[in-house]
Amino acid sequence: MSALPIEFPAVETTEVQLNINDRSYQLRLQPRTHLADALRDHCGLTATHVGCEQGVCGACTIEVDGAPQRSCLQSAKRFEGRQIRTLEAFDNDPVMAQLRAAFSAEHALQCGYCTPGMLMTARDIVLRLPEADEVRVCEELAGNLCRCTGYFGIVRAVLRVLRERASLVSSQENIHAA
Repeated sequence: MSALPIEFPAVETTEVQLNINDRSYQLRLQPRTHLADALRDHCGLTATHVGCEQGVCGACTIEVDGAPQRSCLQSAKRFEGRQIRTLEAFDNDPVMAQLRAAFSAEHALQCGYCTPGMLMTARDIVLRLPEADEVRVCEELAGNLCRCTGYFGIVRAVLRVLRERASLVSSQENIHAA
């Protein structure tokens, strides 16, 4: 008695054009491929981490049209025509440089899995909420899970950058007033 061959249905794919980090990517993906997988597996942008795949952990946070967004929740096709930026796009960004230095100084890193999403969210906090206090920073970071650090160093790092930037603005105002 011979076994019947297993027949699998053909895999459906679709053309997807994405603008990522100011570069155009023409991809052929399954319609269900979420953006995080497209970034990692098809574009080689591995700073975007995939954790829970339910939008809960924040490891996949990227910037879409200037605002942080989870990349694991929707298919890549839905992001056509949008401006996508991953952590790789921020190598020369002064705010991200301040955050990286503060994360290091405040011991806000441990295993590093949450770090890309934390940095993307932290940058948004610094730019959008320059007067945020500790309570507000904690609220804003609540959508990003970290299992290693206990958040204390991460919160201190964000507050450090907020203080540094406020101090810089204050000193510039004093120069102009003189």
